[in-house]
Amino acid sequence: MSDRPAPPATHPLPTTHPLLLAGRHVVSDLLSTFVFVGLFAVTHSVVASVGLAIAVGAGRIAWQARRRIPIDTMQWLSLFLVVTFGGTALITHNPLFIMLKPTLVYTAVGIVMLRRGWLNRYVPPIAWANAADVITLFGYVWAALMFATAAANLGIALQASHATWAWFIGVFPIASKVALILVQYVSLRSIIPRRIRAAKLVAVAAV
Repeated sequence: MSDRPAPPATHPLPTTHPLLLAGRHVVSDLLSTFVFVGLFAVTHSVVASVGLAIAVGAGRIAWQARRRIPIDTMQWLSLFLVVTFGGTALITHNPLFIMLKPTLVYTAVGIVMLRRGWLNRYVPPIAWANAADVITLFGYVWAALMFATAAANLGIALQASHATWAWFIGVFPIASKVALILVQYVSLRSIIPRRIRAAKLVAVAAV
């Protein structure tokens, strides 16, 4: 019996392009961090930057709750971290604490992505029918990227300047996800047609 996991029978096909979906989740989960980065780069004020970041994170959760919009677990985690680390940064006047937040967020995301089959819902049935093994492998590659981003953020936050960290957190997380999405897309577009053709040849030869 094959150990290939089956896609959910009733799950609808995603209507949002994976590239846009990934970018939306990054902005959603790290919105308060991006607010902090932008304001701190302009004002160099820990108090103003952290205060607004906390306000934005809490305000977004409140806005969704008021409109009965489901709040993802990562959004709660992001709010908890920005309040905890942001509050510490306000007390100590040290922006390092808020700079460490993305490391914890990406580590948590990476742990979730270690679950086999998490990528299933983002691919069409034809991909599942012909490249389930490749899709599973890419699921683990995504987890590795999250852990690598977490480690890189930790190193840069501890060793580099605030300006360098701001450039890193504003560019690398999104750019790396875009690159991996493109690699995944090109790989599947190459592998699936070859496997379909091979299956047809085997079927013809068996007749």
